[in-house]
Amino acid sequence: MKKILPSDLIPMDIFVGSEPIKIDLVYADGNHPRNIFEKDLYQKTARFWTHKDLAAVTLIVARNLSKKYGYTLELQDSLRTMEAQESMQDTNIVRAHPEWMEEPDRLLSPPGAGAHPRAMAIDVAPLNKDGNKVDMGTPFDHMDIQSHRTCKNFSDEILDNRKILESSFVNAGKLIGREILPIASEWWDFRFYPDDTAQYKPLSDRDLPPQMQLTGHFENNIPDFDQEHFDKLAQEIITIVDANI
Repeated sequence: MKKILPSDLIPMDIFVGSEPIKIDLVYADGNHPRNIFEKDLYQKTARFWTHKDLAAVTLIVARNLSKKYGYTLELQDSLRTMEAQESMQDTNIVRAHPEWMEEPDRLLSPPGAGAHPRAMAIDVAPLNKDGNKVDMGTPFDHMDIQSHRTCKNFSDEILDNRKILESSFVNAGKLIGREILPIASEWWDFRFYPDDTAQYKPLSDRDLPPQMQLTGHFENNIPDFDQEHFDKLAQEIITIVDANI
């Protein structure tokens, strides 16, 4: 199984101000109104990390939505390390809903499973010109059938909003040669396909330098990256985005 290199992860806040995105790392705040787990799953200093290829896809989407509709793309979660997944399972709401962990319509992955612990899934919500969330029928992490992409019990406007977001991600992935899977149960979740992500070992905070760890500081002798590294990686990503807009 291949390893994801920490050097391939980018902090998405590096693009805030220059790209039409906003960061709202929901799980870093147990009091956040959309943190249904009511627990700090990430430490307060955590940054929003994602794989460089998914970052390129996301920025293409953000630029296109901004150009066509005046939207800003709010980013809510991507990398979710195995320790964070464990912390998520150790919450009252998950214990009260064991069906969330059951196939075939599993809503939460056990530690190490899925695309989030590989930084190859991203949760987003579009904001309109006034900075308010575009009506998608449900909020982020609304854990019932209404969040499913197959749910049609909404106005044409809401269904169109969902279709716009979904098609934007799918088309952006095609532009850079990466297939994007809009996960069926969550309108906000976009990821690389399982056949792709399953080739890679999931990330633990123990695999990451201190600056990338989400749940706490593990002494592992992995050095932090300097700003020059991230600036260079960001420019590589922007070059890809510029070529596809």
